[in-house]
Amino acid sequence: MSQHLLMIEDDARLAGMVSEYLAQSGFAVAHAADASAGLARLQSHETPPQLIILDLMLPDMDGLEVCRRIRALPGGLAQTPILMLTAKGDPMDRIIGLEMGADDYLPKPFEPRELLARIRAILRRRGDNDAPAGSQLNFGSLAIDRDARTVAVNGQACELTSYQFDLLVTLAERAGRVLTRDQIMEAVRGRELEAFDRSIDVHMGRIRAAIEADPKNPKRILTVRGVGYVFARQQD
Repeated sequence: MSQHLLMIEDDARLAGMVSEYLAQSGFAVAHAADASAGLARLQSHETPPQLIILDLMLPDMDGLEVCRRIRALPGGLAQTPILMLTAKGDPMDRIIGLEMGADDYLPKPFEPRELLARIRAILRRRGDNDAPAGSQLNFGSLAIDRDARTVAVNGQACELTSYQFDLLVTLAERAGRVLTRDQIMEAVRGRELEAFDRSIDVHMGRIRAAIEADPKNPKRILTVRGVGYVFARQQD
């Protein structure tokens, strides 16, 4: 059975090439030529996509704003993984995209094989983290439900992207163990960390903002300078 993707991209030629290439690997790609069409398709009664490929530069709306609006959609649509296509050599756009809720990014121009690999990695993370019903991680006021893919603090739901949820679970399952950035990215993404890629720090900041009482003085996710991160075991 085909996996459904939505590509919001104004370059029709690129969209056609990507759709044709991904079709060979079992993906059915719906194409929207601008932001308005993409958002309308998401809110229609059509089969919801399992992943969205979102171009940063669109004719009618900035891709970052589209990402923000997707994350504000009702129900499960807000949790749909987003792979953002960014301009090559513009790290600030990538950082902002991650902060807005994108799960991953890919600079243009890109190799179709790398796009396919990243899509598979994102979808594999979501599938690999399925756990038996009732499989929960509880740390005092913090509750992580791996089956429902939800996080709550004092009973209040926390908003995390699918990637950030996977990062949190990766750390929480290894509470008390210091993990390097490479180890975290390898566990979550399934590939080694790219040289000078600091996106992991952006995501950690977002997770802290969601689960920590004081994100500037975190008690759960601690930075081990020069090494990586550790999830504290304490029960508050």
